[in-house]
Amino acid sequence: MRTLFKAFSLVALTSFAVQAEAAQYRDRTTPITVEGALDVNKYLGKWYEIARFPNWFERNCTGVTAEYVLRADGDIRVTNTCRKGSLEGRVAVAEGSARLEAPGRLSVTFTPYLPLPRGDYWVLYVAPDYSIAVVGNPKGSTGWILARNAQISAADRAIANSILTKNSYDINKLEDVL
Repeated sequence: MRTLFKAFSLVALTSFAVQAEAAQYRDRTTPITVEGALDVNKYLGKWYEIARFPNWFERNCTGVTAEYVLRADGDIRVTNTCRKGSLEGRVAVAEGSARLEAPGRLSVTFTPYLPLPRGDYWVLYVAPDYSIAVVGNPKGSTGWILARNAQISAADRAIANSILTKNSYDINKLEDVL
């Protein structure tokens, strides 16, 4: 048991150290805007990751999906899935939970057994038909373009890029997800 606790402690300390050194992809002097009219029930379901800003927890991930399901307690179960290295690579799954904190502002955690803080997951834009979403956080350390389908049109990509640019993200640092 003591070895297991040490392993969890090491993971927790490493996570804090990595988060403290996380890259910043936006100018934080610009206020970030969120989708104030977000309908969480319409947001639920499966999303495909189209593009992201590089982060340590999705290193070497392709074919990434996120699925959001409402739980009985009102929080949202989050299941992120990726393939390591290629679309034929091994499947990696991360389970977590999200909570609506304010309109368009959710917090998420993937470490329910460790005392780590919840991360900001702010929906910056969602298409009227909930086919495309742009997500970020005030620190600018994460950001995603999500869609209900694995590919999006050039017009939808331009809209997503413009939302990120409006929120002072450097879209030149986005990486496309296969």
